[in-house]
Amino acid sequence: MSPEEIAALPYRPCVGLVIVNRDGRVFAGQRIDNPGPAWQMPQGGIDPGETPREAALRELAEETGIAPDRVEILAETRDWLRYDLPPELVPRLWGGRYRGQKQRWFLMRFLGSDADIDIRAGHPEFSRWAWLAPEDLLARIVPFKRDTYARVFAEFRDLIG
Repeated sequence: MSPEEIAALPYRPCVGLVIVNRDGRVFAGQRIDNPGPAWQMPQGGIDPGETPREAALRELAEETGIAPDRVEILAETRDWLRYDLPPELVPRLWGGRYRGQKQRWFLMRFLGSDADIDIRAGHPEFSRWAWLAPEDLLARIVPFKRDTYARVFAEFRDLIG
């Protein structure tokens, strides 16, 4: 695809989840579809007719196995945050229909125990998971998402700790 064709594409509506435990660490998973180090927080598209909050709770269950009653939603980003895919990925992801994603992020306090987490539930997207300090996750995220993650952590900074 040419740069002009990519620039004309819309952003995919999506939600992202910052799940924070009692120690101020965030849930992160190693993507199952990437052989290299590609850690991220749960995220996913918003289905037609679904609100961002509904999508966030659905993605929570699908990607982590965590039941909605095991979290408390503390905050939502004020604005949609956008990121562009690297040009070589645009034709390969989502059928080449999107240039990247626009995301609403939700900060969730995890109220359960690690036994409540099952990354094999729903639609497995992670091969393993860990609780990480935000700065450690920033070092492990794929570069094209790093700025978005930094903005999310900055907006939620006072509530994560």
